[in-house]
Amino acid sequence: MIVTLTVNPAVDASTGIDKVVPEHKMKCREATYKPGGGGVNVARAVHRLGGKSLAVYASGGLHGQLIGSLLDQEGVAWQAVPITGQTRENLIVLEESSGKQFRFDMPGPSFNERDWEACLQALKQLEAAPDIIVASGSLPPGCPNDFYGRVAEIAKARQARIIVDTSGEALQLAADAGVYLLKPNLRELEELSGRTIGNLKEAEEAALSLIDEGRTEVVVVSLGSEGALLVTKEGSEHIQSPKVKVASVVGAGDSLVGGLVYSLSQGHPLREAVRYGVASGAAAVMNPERELCRREDTERLYAEME
Repeated sequence: MIVTLTVNPAVDASTGIDKVVPEHKMKCREATYKPGGGGVNVARAVHRLGGKSLAVYASGGLHGQLIGSLLDQEGVAWQAVPITGQTRENLIVLEESSGKQFRFDMPGPSFNERDWEACLQALKQLEAAPDIIVASGSLPPGCPNDFYGRVAEIAKARQARIIVDTSGEALQLAADAGVYLLKPNLRELEELSGRTIGNLKEAEEAALSLIDEGRTEVVVVSLGSEGALLVTKEGSEHIQSPKVKVASVVGAGDSLVGGLVYSLSQGHPLREAVRYGVASGAAAVMNPERELCRREDTERLYAEME
């Protein structure tokens, strides 16, 4: 059982316009709406790849209700945790004349102690024991920086593998609690390890330092178009991404995590799971709909990598 946790989800509104001009009223194309936020997107990616997961998310106001409705439309199982504030809405605008994409991400509602405690209790009270818990995305204002560290402790108490994909102090404190897998990019890995990284060898050494300190068992360093670096105490491997035409980078990181955990849930070895995750990330960036990965693209790219 895969469970994802998103404490700062969003309704992602996407539209297009010929040209973005300051201080003018701009008439946009008809908008589309998607459920968003790290863990929500991971659950959606797992579903797209043919797997099953439960998306647990903090839900406030009409936007929170809309996320549940949108997940229903996609066939993704979900559990809402009521909070006092209004779930955020993000705006994504495609400037069609240039092909540039403008992303406006809102901070999210301010949490009180009751809000974030309710999210932790939801994990503790899950009826079915999860095998993997994915804690992904930013923390909203008011949520303690060690929140994901607390999630890690719950995961370990429930004998579940915990995967964390976040940034900043939230990532530092999650690693301090000890997790199964971290997915930083190179900048986040520098911050985590306190080292300057100029090449893949230095990235491997930085990741190994985290493992030696007991902060994580596995590090998967996302390298964008260059794929990912898998590091465990047994060794490391640079898994190259298949070369694809990039339509949009939206959803690439969440698709990578979704592909990885889906493959793990199917009983595949870690190395193959990361390879499948890299294929999923590449499938996302080539998606002309500026969406998450599609299963048929992921399977084809994965076969090419073999």
